[in-house]
Amino acid sequence: MADTTPFYITTAISYPNGKPHIGHAYEAIAADVIARFQRLQGRLVRFQTGTDEHGLKMARKAEEQGRTPRDLADEMSGYFRQMCDALNVSYDRFIRTSEPDHHRASQAIWQAMEAAGDLYLDRYEGWYSVRDEAYYDESELVEGEGGAKLSPQGTPVEWTVEESWFFRLSKYEGQLLELLKRPGFLEPASRRNEMIAFIEQGLRDLSVSRTSFDWGVKVPGSDGHVMYVWVDALTNYLTGLGYPDDMGEFWPASLHLIGKDIVRFHTIYWPAFLMSANLPLPKKVFGHGFLLNRGQKESKSLGNVTDPLALAEQFGVDALRYFLLREVAFGQDGSYSPEAIVLRANAELANSFGNLAQRTLSMIAKNMDGQLDAFEQAEADATLLASVRTACETELPRDFNELSFSTGIEAWMRAVYACNQYVDEQAPWTLKKTDPERMKAVLQTLFMALRDLAIAIQPVVPEKAAALLDQLGIPEGERGYSALADTAWFTRLVAEGFTVAPPTPLFPRLELPAGAE
Repeated sequence: MADTTPFYITTAISYPNGKPHIGHAYEAIAADVIARFQRLQGRLVRFQTGTDEHGLKMARKAEEQGRTPRDLADEMSGYFRQMCDALNVSYDRFIRTSEPDHHRASQAIWQAMEAAGDLYLDRYEGWYSVRDEAYYDESELVEGEGGAKLSPQGTPVEWTVEESWFFRLSKYEGQLLELLKRPGFLEPASRRNEMIAFIEQGLRDLSVSRTSFDWGVKVPGSDGHVMYVWVDALTNYLTGLGYPDDMGEFWPASLHLIGKDIVRFHTIYWPAFLMSANLPLPKKVFGHGFLLNRGQKESKSLGNVTDPLALAEQFGVDALRYFLLREVAFGQDGSYSPEAIVLRANAELANSFGNLAQRTLSMIAKNMDGQLDAFEQAEADATLLASVRTACETELPRDFNELSFSTGIEAWMRAVYACNQYVDEQAPWTLKKTDPERMKAVLQTLFMALRDLAIAIQPVVPEKAAALLDQLGIPEGERGYSALADTAWFTRLVAEGFTVAPPTPLFPRLELPAGAE
């Protein structure tokens, strides 16, 4: 029985002190694939992304440029929204933490934690990384060049001394340990084991306000204090649903999709804040891996930072989306290069799937005057359609539900290959001369298979799948996953007198740009 509970998915909100890079695009696309997949399963979905605009890092960057933090945030946030729109990311809300409703929500959760007795004023002395917006214990630091102290991520740290509000994180140690051991709360398992080990070392109370800058959400009733950026940032997931007013049917979140470097904030700090505020906890957090440029992490110093919009423009949005979900086992680190994108897109989208659609529809248009008709299935036809249906109706949805995108697409590709093998074996171009009725049956079997393949792959290549479904005459209301079980659709199409027009190629072959390796 289909799951009809509402589904709320969020990405981490991006820190806009620089323009978007491929890692931002990867997370946004993956979240969009999940959101589209759940919608196609008939669930009511809410999908939120946005920008995390407060904190010392933004304040310093603005100061360097001789402008206000808000001016910088306005400009940079625009690039992230532009990226999402260009990559066909179907968000319901693009949230900005500088918005008034977010300040109100952050102050409300602060007051709820204060009412629970979990906030107290003290003095903070310790190591702080501006780049990570994170506090680190001496024992976590690593040595850099010349004996410099660095965070575990290799970023510079500063010794900070100031008055601060503290959150009683230590109070929630037992409950957090219990939560982390709950099957399915945090995946992959490697991240869960890291967080359990972190808690078992003992949790210290957390500094949750700053007085050394003022670009942030003001602490209610405490002049000069702004909230630690993570209290404010994490609260965005509630703001977008209307907190502190009625949040409707979407909370608790079904899935927080985040990078592996911010798992601690989402599975230790965030649940503790929610426990303190007496709010339900998210159902699942997934910490995906990093996307590496030819095996190297992107950095400005290496000069290998990639603009995702340039990649999308060069290779096509759907080809880029397909590559990122197909190439990398989700949850692990993966690597990309222009050569790898071209190779994968040409082999699978252009030569296999695109060519299958082009050949099938061209032959129906040319040899059957585009007319569909009732036909008798041979054993080979029924066998092919059964294998395609298994891939599209069972295997891909099962794998996508488990966030195993590359495995699900692999199952889909096996069905595409089976169709191409069937074309070669049946040779409709020969049947045209020897057995025209059998040719019609073969081509219409492929027509039926294409419809299933197009419906199944919609979350990954939404634009191209929609274009193919248009060419197949499938009404928009019959493109959800439940339509895969409908056995009468072809008969209806025949009865309506649908005519197949000469097709437009879906995936032209890609070329590497001049000068590429």
